[in-house]
Amino acid sequence: MRLVIVTGMSGAGKTAALKMLEDMGFYCVDNLPIQLVGKFAELISAGRGEHSRAALGIDIRSGESLEELGAVLKEWDQKGFSYEILFLDASDEVLIKRYKETRRSHPLAGLERIDRGIERERRRVAFLKKKADYILDTSMLLTKELRMELEKIFVSNEDYRSLFVTVLSFGFKYGIPVDADLVFDVRFLPNPYYIAELRHQTGLDEGVYSFVFGYQQTKDFMAHLESLIGFLLPQYVEEGKAALVIGIGCTGGQHRSVAITKALADFIKQKGYQATENHRDMTRA
Repeated sequence: MRLVIVTGMSGAGKTAALKMLEDMGFYCVDNLPIQLVGKFAELISAGRGEHSRAALGIDIRSGESLEELGAVLKEWDQKGFSYEILFLDASDEVLIKRYKETRRSHPLAGLERIDRGIERERRRVAFLKKKADYILDTSMLLTKELRMELEKIFVSNEDYRSLFVTVLSFGFKYGIPVDADLVFDVRFLPNPYYIAELRHQTGLDEGVYSFVFGYQQTKDFMAHLESLIGFLLPQYVEEGKAALVIGIGCTGGQHRSVAITKALADFIKQKGYQATENHRDMTRA
């Protein structure tokens, strides 16, 4: 028997996650009253249903009774009852944008601004995030990427680390990304821009990639960068950080930063972390 509580911030993708889990063979129930959660778990664990895997969608829609879930989980812990918590999150900026795009009001905002409702919700669901086994930040995730992460956890049963890393290439002449946690300047590397046949290519093209990594200083820099990031990632996990944005910048964000971003994202994935690469300014030229 496997019971997963799917929770998190409104607008972070819980409904989509439940649909995906249903496709993966989970019996899914959304917004079950807290008073019935214990009974539902008993029925599942007793094998009185045809499904051995179930997912419960529980969030702020439960109202004041959401706090009662804490007592239910405490009782399960005392009894040794097995369950998992999947917490879906996103940055405030992304959540606000999603609400505006769908023209929906936040359930806790009332007549106030959306950010006030988000602030209240974060306080209300903080105890669930603290107990979560898996935290997925969907701020930068495409739908297919969310499915891939869920399949890793609930189908392939791969080792999971609750840290989502975005490696972002950018051009300094367009400004430093405001959401970057770490920023590395690679303008010291040889510039393919001055090679006529490479000027209109990007760091994702083999010619530019090979040019950038054809120099010893690039290889030395990557060795130091990988050593630093390899040290930092488990520290961020231990600290409880759910999302990390690493900015890699060159002059225009087309060549050097793109190649380094690709290489660093591949390295992070090889270390077993969730990672995606994003190239903010690659096509601006």
